[in-house]
Amino acid sequence: MPKTLPLDQRPPLMRLDGVDKTFGTVTALQGMSVQVNQGDFISLLGPSGCGKSTVLRLISGLMRPTSGRLTWVDPPKRNDLGVVFQEPTLMPWATVAQNVWLPFRLQGKTYVEVRDDILEALRLVGLDKFQTSYPRELSGGMKMRVSIARAMVTRPKLILMDEPFAALDEITRFKLNNDLLALKEKIGCTVIFVTHSVFESVFLSDRILVMAARPGRVIEELQVDAPYPRDDVFRTSSEYAGFTRKASDALHTAMEEAA
Repeated sequence: MPKTLPLDQRPPLMRLDGVDKTFGTVTALQGMSVQVNQGDFISLLGPSGCGKSTVLRLISGLMRPTSGRLTWVDPPKRNDLGVVFQEPTLMPWATVAQNVWLPFRLQGKTYVEVRDDILEALRLVGLDKFQTSYPRELSGGMKMRVSIARAMVTRPKLILMDEPFAALDEITRFKLNNDLLALKEKIGCTVIFVTHSVFESVFLSDRILVMAARPGRVIEELQVDAPYPRDDVFRTSSEYAGFTRKASDALHTAMEEAA
């Protein structure tokens, strides 16, 4: 199992330097600068319209900065990056296993070649017994598990997650938060996670970037230096309550600046 280093010992993975992104007359991001290190769990926390999803699209290569630079220590290969969207975006005509096969299929690999990798990914998300099921037969939380398995099946260095649990009920959301941290620990990846939830950001992250809108920018970075693994005991601790107060105060400041 890969070991996550302390925050101050992690080598850099990639960096945004003074990144601006405009769409016509709208400035979605202004002066975005952040270094992402190997093993980080970074949450982008902020109100709607502050550019959180735009940051993910820039990092994924789906769009380019209007100005500024995005640089990688080592240019990422195709299987170095996994993406999980707010909706599971599964192929309804394909089985669970076939959906997880998709990243390998795009690389030209047959199902037989990567069957063991697919089954291992499904085992890690607790769906190995549902490999022949179809999306219509799954609950919302199970569909999201398939989406996570698909993102991690190639063992990427970096996983980008755009509010993946926003539409789920609180009990399912808590369970998937727990499972996500366990999965991250097992594959040793870096995660950048978009959320509106102060509570979710504190539970998951060791770094929280609080963003304000109009224009989108980081106004504060908070470090959550509570140890992993985290569980329901941490959720009810005074330490957790203290971190959530700090994040909530920073988010209120961000919303006031965007008003």
